[in-house]
Amino acid sequence: MLLRNIGVLVGVDGGDTPFLRGKDMDRINTIENAWLRIRDGRFLSFGKMDECPVAEPDEEVADAGGGYVFPSFCDSHTHIVYAGSREREFIDKINGLSYEEIARRGGGILNSADLLHETSEDELYNQAMTRVREIMAMGTGCVEIKSGYGLTTADELKMLRVIARIAESTPMKVKATFLGAHAVGRAFAGRQDEYVSLVCDEMIPAVAAEGLAEFVDVFCDAGFFTVEDTDRILTAASRYGLRPKIHANELAISGGVQIGVKHGALSVDHLERIGEEEIALLNQNQTVATMLPGASFFLGMPYGPARKVIESGAILALASDYNPGSSPSGNMRMVMSLGCIKMKLSPSQAINATTINGAYAMGESRDYGSIVPGKIANFYITRPMPSIDFYPYAYATPVITHTYIKGKEVKF
Repeated sequence: MLLRNIGVLVGVDGGDTPFLRGKDMDRINTIENAWLRIRDGRFLSFGKMDECPVAEPDEEVADAGGGYVFPSFCDSHTHIVYAGSREREFIDKINGLSYEEIARRGGGILNSADLLHETSEDELYNQAMTRVREIMAMGTGCVEIKSGYGLTTADELKMLRVIARIAESTPMKVKATFLGAHAVGRAFAGRQDEYVSLVCDEMIPAVAAEGLAEFVDVFCDAGFFTVEDTDRILTAASRYGLRPKIHANELAISGGVQIGVKHGALSVDHLERIGEEEIALLNQNQTVATMLPGASFFLGMPYGPARKVIESGAILALASDYNPGSSPSGNMRMVMSLGCIKMKLSPSQAINATTINGAYAMGESRDYGSIVPGKIANFYITRPMPSIDFYPYAYATPVITHTYIKGKEVKF
């Protein structure tokens, strides 16, 4: 395909940058009045319209109508395979109960585990695919999906098989993460150490035997899993080649950042509560600080200190945390806007945090996250806009007109 009359082509670079950190996150390369060529599902070339090539005989020609073209969002932290919904807890939150109080009453993750246990694999897949189509329509082209609402070996495997089916049946890139240590299963109440043993000795080997996940995650936080638990789980997972991506510091400064970095975590996620020690440690490593402003918005929690992380020189990504309890939305444009509105990021920083750095937080920045010759042609077209700053500013104005995955338009 040859795409002509692009008002602004956003996120073009030389292709040798797997991530952006520190002051480099202020940079976003654009071309005004541009064309873009796609071949075999990958970006081939681009340039300014006054140098636009003549279309080849077998080439589809499309017109962007002066709209912007962005690389697709790369959402590196979601839980979109789940059963039902949890709007009852939404009312509990309105009435003043905290996330921790709901969890102590047996709600939260355990409620989702109960629903998932009663839901067939086919029905779970059908529900999840509704969400997958939703996020693709909103511009996401690469996504990580976690298990963690099973909390038994059989149900965790059921979730991961659903994630594998999603990866096979959608053109979007899907990465799978095993999160058996999301909470202690009901059958192990008061026996957390035994549950950790189950994760290490039964769940991880079973997941690895079926090749169902690339990453392992642990909810290392107050009231959930300790640093010692996390160390045990990550050590066990390393024997099967599962790389860590850690939930940390959502509810307290938990030590999750430190244990994640110790084990070479690709990312440490949430970070609503993070101190100077953790920020300095992330600055010294290539572990991504992934923040989830949708959870802060929905739960009324503090927003992570994203500006401090960037100013320190660390790598920042933003993700949706799409899940039924604390962030029931996969709208990455809203995530980008919250990055600007609540975390005081510049539009360029927020775009980079939701594209190239999100791709890196999934180990996929070689193929996704920017418009570079050779990368997978995942992108979307907007209506004409007055500036790139308008995009996060007018956060609820519908602007996406066409979405492309692997160079093919996706119809919804």
